[in-house]
Amino acid sequence: MMIAQPRTLECESLGRAMSESSGSIPGPNKPLEERLLFLQENMVNFVNQYDLPVVEVALVISKYIRIIASQLQNAAEESGEDLPISLLEPWPIDSERELPRIDSFPLERVLDSVDQDRMEIFDTIIRTILNETEMPFVSAITVLRDWESKVRIQLSESTSPGHLFSPMKLPDGF
Repeated sequence: MMIAQPRTLECESLGRAMSESSGSIPGPNKPLEERLLFLQENMVNFVNQYDLPVVEVALVISKYIRIIASQLQNAAEESGEDLPISLLEPWPIDSERELPRIDSFPLERVLDSVDQDRMEIFDTIIRTILNETEMPFVSAITVLRDWESKVRIQLSESTSPGHLFSPMKLPDGF
């Protein structure tokens, strides 16, 4: 019988502010649903409270999807398994608009305009919860793929670079 060892994301050092504040981060022994809900609630609350622009949400979410997908792919290769496409590729979205051409957006100016501090806080929230709860990577990437689909829908509606800095719109009950 193989025992899976907990994995942590190897990024920057963990911030301790969340775990020290009230001790409310569910531990690894709590039900997975409770840990997933905690991650989702904290992400939604931060995005809504700070009117996080869609481009900033997209950059942070894509970072974690890339990291986790790579870890999952490596583990699958080591054990001779294949991962489902739903974990490795973005989920399809329904968009009635033609997607904007990427060359119509001045990428350098967009990246220069993001709020690095705000993105770092969002990044820290995600990283801390994933690490402290020892969230299984498959569950984490599923939550992040759901976020990614919401981001992609909103990005598909962008017709100018200014729209990238519109606050992320999350559906009620998300």
